[in-house]
Amino acid sequence: MTPDQYCQEKAAQSGSSFYYSFLFLPPERRRAITALYAWCREVDDVADENHDLALAQQQLLWWRAELQRLFAGDPTHPTTRALQPHLAPCGLTLPMLAEVLDGMEMDLTQTRYLDEIALDRYCHCVAGVVGTMSARIFGYRNPATLEFAEKLGRSLQLVNIVRDVGEDARRGRIYLPVNVLQRFQVPAADILQGRHSERFVALMQYQAERARTLYREALAVLPPEDRRAQRAGLVMGAIYQTLLDEVEASDFQVLNQRISLTPLRKLWIAWKTWMRNG
Repeated sequence: MTPDQYCQEKAAQSGSSFYYSFLFLPPERRRAITALYAWCREVDDVADENHDLALAQQQLLWWRAELQRLFAGDPTHPTTRALQPHLAPCGLTLPMLAEVLDGMEMDLTQTRYLDEIALDRYCHCVAGVVGTMSARIFGYRNPATLEFAEKLGRSLQLVNIVRDVGEDARRGRIYLPVNVLQRFQVPAADILQGRHSERFVALMQYQAERARTLYREALAVLPPEDRRAQRAGLVMGAIYQTLLDEVEASDFQVLNQRISLTPLRKLWIAWKTWMRNG
């Protein structure tokens, strides 16, 4: 199996909405973004699938060393080998990829975020930076496009947090900031024990509106001349906004179930958004 095939398989297996946003890209850009996405999935698995903290930290150190090997021209993992040819053409740097690992390290070392500033920092590392790297892969002429991509990435991560509240709680993590929980009078114990309430719904409406505001801000700074090039990002935004609508329509029943869109619906949104922005 070639590195590209490995990445393609990793992306397809995930069933993620990201996969649908790549489908209509030209082959070379699709290879590059699939390699980046597969790399993100690999490092994300370190935090999500490892219950041994010492082992997870060891694996993260390995990935940091692998980044050094990647930029020295000697990567060993299929995802980094697939990513290597795209680094220089797309302007991807070691500090960008290292910031993603910083976000993964946060997942290993903390399970709570005191306030929205701390949460925004986390969202920047695990999603905002990935957004700007993706925008570089898609191509852009106006530097404002990178601001669009960073905001879009953070908006998508906030939607993930809203959707995955119950799932994350079962892993012992609460991404809803402590000061926001206090403001809405929702004890952490309610989240951890899956107790749905009117106060919880009010809290989640607030979080959903934060995600939507960030999404609107992202669209507002996207330069018209780069809109066509950034269609894959716009597809992601459209899929995630639809997902957020579904979560809200369920009255935020996310503590004991996972709400998702069907593959067919994602494909339909992807095609529609792609054509509209052509």
